[in-house]
Amino acid sequence: MNPIIQCRIDGVTYAPADRAAAHVASGAWLATTVGDALRATAQRHPERPAFISDERSVSFGELDEQTERLGAALLQLGLLPGDRAIFQLGTNVETAIVLLACYKAGIVPVCSLPQHREVEIGQLARQSGARGYFVQADFGAFDLVGFARGMAARHPGLRHLVVVRGQADGVADMGTLIDAMPLAEARTRLARLALGYGDVLSFQLSGGTTGVPKIIPRFHAEYLGHSTAWMARYRVTGESRVIWSLPLLHNAGQLYALVPTAAHGVTTVLMPRVDIRRMLELIEAHRVTHALSIGPIAPQMMAYADVARHDLSSLRLFATMSRADALEAHIGVPCSNLYGITEGLLLGSPADAPAFARHHTQGASGCPQDEVRLLVPDTEEPTPPGEAGELCFRGPSSLTGFFDNPEANARAFTADGFYRTGDMVREHVAGGLRCYSFEGRLRDNINRGGEKIGCEEVEAFISQHPAVADAKLVAMPDAYYGEKGCVYLIARPGQTVPDVKALAAFLVGRGLAKYKCPERIEVVDDYPLTRVGKLDKPALKQRIAAQLAAEAAQASAAAEAMQAATAGSAP
Repeated sequence: MNPIIQCRIDGVTYAPADRAAAHVASGAWLATTVGDALRATAQRHPERPAFISDERSVSFGELDEQTERLGAALLQLGLLPGDRAIFQLGTNVETAIVLLACYKAGIVPVCSLPQHREVEIGQLARQSGARGYFVQADFGAFDLVGFARGMAARHPGLRHLVVVRGQADGVADMGTLIDAMPLAEARTRLARLALGYGDVLSFQLSGGTTGVPKIIPRFHAEYLGHSTAWMARYRVTGESRVIWSLPLLHNAGQLYALVPTAAHGVTTVLMPRVDIRRMLELIEAHRVTHALSIGPIAPQMMAYADVARHDLSSLRLFATMSRADALEAHIGVPCSNLYGITEGLLLGSPADAPAFARHHTQGASGCPQDEVRLLVPDTEEPTPPGEAGELCFRGPSSLTGFFDNPEANARAFTADGFYRTGDMVREHVAGGLRCYSFEGRLRDNINRGGEKIGCEEVEAFISQHPAVADAKLVAMPDAYYGEKGCVYLIARPGQTVPDVKALAAFLVGRGLAKYKCPERIEVVDDYPLTRVGKLDKPALKQRIAAQLAAEAAQASAAAEAMQAATAGSAP
């Protein structure tokens, strides 16, 4: 057995020992575990705040102790190193504690979302072989605990249900588990645990085009190295303060917010949901230095009219998915675009990068060992200079293989091991670095504020409706989320198709997550075709974009006419 891998999981593709050693030697991987990194940070800064929220804060000393006690308690409960556990938790201090406790115990979180329902959780339970299940009792009005009980009854492998931020009869809860485990006993138990820096840290989820989620194993050493690399790119140090208001379970949430805190002593301010006014208040109150967003925060902030009321003098950089130039003009703070993919590549630009790089590209990788190629789609031929091509990459944090999915792996890589992203980008040189601007996607999915929606999956569910003969889902532009779903429906003869609300109720009733439901319906007699007779989805995207633009122009003209009429009738 490779000595850096102490807890091997069948179905995981591990980096070869020589490659892992080279990554450690280059500094691209850190030869430790996340748990040991947290222990070292707590020794250096026991009193420093680790996580801050409106509800509670926790110092590094407290975080280390609580994660020790909970990690040992989970092992006592019956979970084992290498066991997988479904996670349906929000963005709060408790979620950080549970994640880090699992990392110390060798338990592998399957990073789902609280919004996932029967379809997604059922698939993940089957594919991952999960034995644990963590749910948040107070996440919105939906009864996640009752839902989890039902899923555990359907999937007997889910043997250990743990409730976070609440209690339920007959179910273990986080608070009781921590309180019942003495710290000395916990430290002794975890010290005997054999974990390697090449072991699996978490199971992240790929945003694919079908209803079958692809699971991406991430590893202790590479996650630690990847976080260290992006921190260097953005000039983030242990003295920095970061704010995060999006899902902590996302790959981005853990790389940008969780691991830098545990490994480097960064203080992170957590928000359970996006609230622009409150975010700016927290930046001011806690002297936040770096804000990062993969979702619809930038357009919402640009719609916020009272930015000048807040002291943002501590903020050195606001990184967002797009529109960094407009955001910078609005808030008066250096802003840059970013790019990230769960399969392993992060791009970005620091505050001192040239304006072109920050505003008109997604930046460059912080890891010098990352290799990037742009290929002509569906080939292994490089694109001509200056032309857009499919972004392909290989490096220390690149996907080594989807979990237990040889078919997907056979399609995902070039012959020499570069991962195909399905994203089209263009290469630029700015400040002496190769930077990349995002130009669109090849894959059939929708990016709704950072949540990927596979069109084929949703189409299959919609087609089960008795009034629907066929359905094609496409992305439509949206000012806040970037994209939303518009479905083009062909009705069955004599049937009336449902409206948006009724269709959403139908889909949720079938177990689909609500955020995947279309937010606009267009009824058509047929679909546009390409010259070779195939469905022309780009034409549908162009049609809805043009229709939205025309509606916006019409509404603007009507508003101007109303304003003119009102002014003309004034005495």
